[in-house]
Formats: sequence, C-alpha cells, structure tokens
Amino acid sequence: MKESILDIYGFKNVAQVNRNLTTPALYEAIVKRSEGIIAHLGPVVVRTGHHTGRSANDKYIVDLPSTSDVYWSKDNKPISKESFEKIYSKIKAYLQTKEIFVQDCYAGSDEETRLKVRVISEYAWHSLFARNMFIRELNKENLENFKPDFTVIDLPRFHANPDEDGTNSETFIIVNFEEKLVLIGGTSYAGEIKKSIFTVMNYLLPKKDIMSMHCSANVGENGDVALFFGLSGTGKTTLSTDPERYLIGDDEHGWNDSGVFNIEGGCYAKVINLSKEAEPDIYETTRKFGTVLENVAIDVETRRIDLDDDSLTENTRASYPITHLPKIIEDGKGKHPKNIIFLTYDAFGVLPPVAKLSKEQAMYHFVSGYTAKVAGTEKGVTEPKAVFSACFGAPFMVHHPFRYAELLGERITKHDVTCWLVNTGLTGGPYGVGDRFKIKHTRAIIKSILNGSLEKSAFVRNEVFGFGIPKEIPGIPENVVHPELAWEDKDKYNESLKNLAKNFVENFKKFQSDDKTDIAKGGPNI
Repeated sequence: MKESILDIYGFKNVAQVNRNLTTPALYEAIVKRSEGIIAHLGPVVVRTGHHTGRSANDKYIVDLPSTSDVYWSKDNKPISKESFEKIYSKIKAYLQTKEIFVQDCYAGSDEETRLKVRVISEYAWHSLFARNMFIRELNKENLENFKPDFTVIDLPRFHANPDEDGTNSETFIIVNFEEKLVLIGGTSYAGEIKKSIFTVMNYLLPKKDIMSMHCSANVGENGDVALFFGLSGTGKTTLSTDPERYLIGDDEHGWNDSGVFNIEGGCYAKVINLSKEAEPDIYETTRKFGTVLENVAIDVETRRIDLDDDSLTENTRASYPITHLPKIIEDGKGKHPKNIIFLTYDAFGVLPPVAKLSKEQAMYHFVSGYTAKVAGTEKGVTEPKAVFSACFGAPFMVHHPFRYAELLGERITKHDVTCWLVNTGLTGGPYGVGDRFKIKHTRAIIKSILNGSLEKSAFVRNEVFGFGIPKEIPGIPENVVHPELAWEDKDKYNESLKNLAKNFVENFKKFQSDDKTDIAKGGPNI
C-alpha cells in the first residue's frame, strides 16, 4: 500500500500495512499473531473478550449542520465535532509503529448506488470478517486504484477517556457523515463493523428514495421474492435459508425501482444450539475454511467445536461469505417482492401463527417492530416483556421511522405486495404455560404463503388487531390456527390479547405527534 493512501487519513509512521490480503494469507496472520485458532475442517475460532454483542449505548453520530435530518433518539445519540476530532487525533498517535490491515470492498449489490468501503483494522481476523461480510472486488487493477466513499477505522485495543472525549465509556462507535469516517474503539465485537456501514446505508439510500431494510430475502424457482423482517430469536435466518428457495441475503437489503438487492456479501448467523437436522445449510458453514466463529466453544486438543456450549455467550456467531451456502443468488439481486413477512416471537401466547395485513396495518406493524422476550430469567423473573424496535432495526435507522414506513407503503401499493404477520412464539398461554409453535407448522405456513395458496383462503377479522386470520390451513390443527382455542381460560386469553394491544398503543405514542399519514389507523382497536 502506498504511503500516499495512508496520508489521506493523516497516519504517519505505521509499521506495516497489509492491504487486501486473501483469506489464506489472513489465516496465516491470525495464527501467527495468536488472534485465533483453526478448528476441525477449517473455520477459525476467535474470542471477542468483554464485548460479546453490540454496545448500543456507545454508538454516536457526529452532530453537524449537514446532518440536521438525523432522527435523534436513544439509538442515534449526537456527539460533538470537537469530541470526534479529539478522539481521531489520539487514534493517529496510537497507530504510529502499529501493523494494520486494510480491506477494500463494497456495500450494495446495486452498482449505481453501492458504497465503496475501506476497513482499516488492527486485527487480522477483523479484516477477514470484513472480507466475508462485504462484497469483494476481485480485479487487481480496481483494487489498486480503489478510492473509498466511506472508511471504517477499527481499533479494539484503543480506548476513549470518557472524561476527556465526551463518550459514555471507553468504547465508542462514531459515524461522521461529513468526513465519511467511522471510528470504532474499545470493542472486539466484529458486528460493529458491518452494522456501522449498514447505518450509513440507512442514511444515504432513503435520500435517493431507495428503501433500506433490516431483513432477509429469498426467491423461488419462479422468481417470486419474499422479504422476512424480524428481531433476534424470531427465526429470520432459519426461515429465509430455505432449501427449496434461493437466498438473496440474510440481513441487509435495499429496494429500488428495479427490485431488491443485497447490501452485503456474506452472512452473520447466530449459531448457538445450531443443529445439522434443523438447519443443515447453516450448520455446514461452521465446518468450512473461511468461516469466522465468534465465541464458539472449542476443544483445544481435538479442535472440534461445540455449538451447544453457551459458557461465553448465547450470542455465538458465524461470519461466512454467502457463497458458502448451496442455493444463492450470486449477483445479490431480485425482482420486486411478492410477499413481505413480519416475524415475531409472542411470549404472551395470544397472536395467531399467521395473519394477513392491510397496507396500513403493515406500516403500523413495521413502525412498531414487535417481539416479546422473557425478561431477566437469570434472576428468576419469568414474566414476558414486550419489546419494540422501529422498522425491526431501530439501532441502525438514522431517519425518522415514518420515512422508512412511507417508502414501504408506496412500494406495497405500487407493486401489489401481500403482507403477513407470522408468530413463531407461544400458543395456549404465556411463557411458563404455553408451548412454542411447532417448527413444522411454521414452515408449512411459510410455504403456503410463498406458493400463493394461503392468500386464497377465507379470513376472519380479529376484533382487537383488525388483521385477517385464515379460517383454516390444511394440515394444521384448528386450535393452532386460532390460538384462543388453545387456551383453557378464554377470558384470560381476551384479557392478555387486549393487554398486548395496549402495549402497542403505548409504544406508538412516542411517534403520535409526527403521524401525518395516519399510520396509527393500522393499529389495534381497544
């Protein structure tokens, strides 16, 4: 790498620059630098230390006149230009005499709107992660002349001083849209790299009237595209990685006038308790050269991994290029979707396994981004808790949620898209009483959505939420399709359903004053 390329960042006296190393070369560096160990059949196993997930409270956007359209919230916290410059100045000093790794790549399969991304990291395995997760440039001449649109500077061993630097802690993820820089420090969790660029894309694409989405996408043999939205634990990756369909991507997409396109070049799957029987394709990626396994347990003598071991974290992850999967769309593009599926894990046990949504209801549920979790079970608390994340990805959405909802609504109308709410959670009662919907039933429902048979069904209207519930689904018991039949106490069911609806209404209040398009009309009636 030429010294002049580093000069644009103000870096001086860097000991060694490893630019665009291949996967085998990065493996050698990882082992030589004791950053990880090679497991049986070839994946590399690494540890992320104290941070085994995203540091939501340590993410910032530099507050500038040019970013007046940012929706400031707990997910988009401002930091001053002075604090950014202070930290950046310290980083320049820190990197003197350091060895660094550089990957030049792209975010976005759409050539017209893709972002040229440079990732500068102090860990070789973070460089491999970037190589897996973004879209690779294989032409040597293009790599040599690569000029990034945005640069991520990723330094896990560099820590901020909160008293001096205006940060919440020693950890920071700072996006500067004016300087086109992302600064990451104090965390080894590699997911911050990909999510920071996703944040950038969520800012830039809507300004071009392109919808950016935190979702999976796949396509059938006939070219019919489906989108899967859902928070962690709802089955987004599992249900979109369908052996009968081709995967476009598993996490980040854009939707322009031509159709859907993948923003990434790889997958970042949660692998705790992953089984060969339930998820064979993803399971096989954990046994391949090039895959990075984060915080997965390994026997240091046999070098065999244990995917059921959560002693380090439940958030064990596998990062791998999408080409590790057998059925993919190689160019990362698809037509306009025919179906949109919102996945939720309802721990209250009251939502049906599937419901058909009107456009207004789809916009409302999209803005709500509902799932439910069992809060604090490690302390003995077993009551389910409603969780809402706007657009099913609030931490990464930079504009007001209504901006993304408006883009969604426009496309639903223009392309005649059918929208569904699919509950992969509990039925027959809340957590501790009810049972989880059987995966075979959920898969059968998804299949009936995608082959068009469910849309032809007769529907009954739910009086509280207003959505349509199929009267019957062939092969699925009636008390599964209609959850009130699975409850022993019907009064308790009705009370729990209304309480959940109240949670929706209460959550939506924070957006109420901004509702110029009557999105609230798609909400529950209580």
